[in-house]
This record gives sequence, structure tokens and C-alpha cells, in this order.
Amino acid sequence: MTTPWRARLAELVRHPRFEHSIIALIAVNAVILGLETAPEVMASAGAFLTTLDRIILAVFVVELALRMAAFGWRFFRDPWSVFDLTVVAIALMPAAGPFAVLRALRALRALRLISAAPRMRRVVQALLTAIPGLGSIIALLGLLFYVAGVIATKLFGGAFPDWFGSLPHSLYSLFQIMTLESWSMGIVRPVMEVFPYAWMFFVPFILLTTFVMLNLFIAVIVNAMQSQHQEEQDQAVAEIAGEAHSEREAILAELRGLGAEIRALRELQERGRPVTADIDTGA
Repeated sequence: MTTPWRARLAELVRHPRFEHSIIALIAVNAVILGLETAPEVMASAGAFLTTLDRIILAVFVVELALRMAAFGWRFFRDPWSVFDLTVVAIALMPAAGPFAVLRALRALRALRLISAAPRMRRVVQALLTAIPGLGSIIALLGLLFYVAGVIATKLFGGAFPDWFGSLPHSLYSLFQIMTLESWSMGIVRPVMEVFPYAWMFFVPFILLTTFVMLNLFIAVIVNAMQSQHQEEQDQAVAEIAGEAHSEREAILAELRGLGAEIRALRELQERGRPVTADIDTGA
């Protein structure tokens, strides 16, 4: 059962002004983390930026404490809340000695914008929803890469050992070709000088991997986002319908009460008894 003080705390942390203030602090903190990478800025305003960073971190700690106090164990059932807690906890850990790498991980605090901004959360949730479909596409793409890598190694490995001398070399070269990074002048044209018909291998490979498979990635993600948006709309419609049903039931209950009072009034009139009591119409 929620106690009154927890209800007031929950109302506070859910208030739009409170949420917008936290989002603004996250954005400011992200800018500070970027400025700390500039030596000339740190030389002139390093002390101020460090102090401001610590103040903002203290505000984040207070915010998480308020949320944990407001929601109790429900706080740890929310993945986004656990993510916020983890990011802030990393920032609180000492960044010296063997933990020096954690200083770089302080930049993760900028990712709190994802959990703080509802629209960003929807995008991430859609990506997570699309993982099963993406897994099938990744498996198919991996199979295509493996087959193409074996073929490329056998066809071009002898003449171009740096690119296709072994299966790992071929897979990396094919990945470069798939990304269209210097694929023509850098790899394919030199290969075609030795093997004029090599385009019959590379062009279908690019069409399958770059244009077909990557567009399938986009299609699955867009479909997941549309499905999530539809679910949110259905939930909103269900909530509105539930509220309308509750209001309708309340009106019907009032009408039943009025009907009972009217029937009682008629019975009294039929018995010939004077009616002296006022009728409460509920107005």
C-alpha cells in the first residue's frame, strides 16, 4: 500500500518541471564532459567545470534517492531506473589506479538522456523488440558472408593474398566491400585487372548484402516501431474507454437511485400519506 508521503514524492519526481530540469542537467553535464576533453578549456576553466560536474552528480544522486524512496522495490523492476542507477554508480566509483578506465566511462552519463526523454525510450524499446527479427537477418547475412568468403578465397587468394589469402582476410575485405568504402578503386578494379570477370562475383554480392539485407534491417526496425506505436495507441484507447465506462456506470447508479426515490414517493402518495421530506436529487 502506498503511503501518503510516497505518493507525494512520486508526484514530485513525475512532475513535468522536475523531469525537464533533470533533462536539462543531463544535457549540461554532457557538454561539460565534452569540454573536459579540450586541454585549453581545462587550463582556463578546469576548476569551475570540475566543481559544476560534481554538483550535477550530487543532484543526480539526490534524484535517484527520491525515486527509490517514492517507488520502493518497484524502482528496481524498471530497467530504465536500473540503467540510471548503474550509470550514476559508475561515476561515483574512484577513477584512480586500476579504476582509471572508469573515468572515461563517466561519458555514459550522457546516455541518461535516453531514459529521461520518452521519445528516445520508445526508439530504444522498438530496437529491443526488433532483436528476434534482426537475429534471423544477421544469421542469414553471416551465412552469405561465409559462402562468399570461401568462394573469394579460392578464386582470388592466390593473386591477392593480402585481401583474400585466408578466410578471415576474405571476410574482412568483403565487409569493406559491403560498406562501399573504397570498394571499387581499392579492391574490385585491381582484382578485375587480373580476373576480368570478377565483377560477376562482386556485383551480386553488393546487391545482396548492401541493398537487400541492410534494407531488411530497416524494414524490421520500422515494423517494430509501428507495432509499438499501435500498442500505445490501443492502450490509450482502452484507458479512455475504461474511464468512459466508469463514468457511465456512475451515471447509471445515480439514475437507479433517483428511480428508487421516485418509486418510494409514488408509494407514499398511493397510501395517502403527506410527503414532507425533500428529495435529494443528487444535484
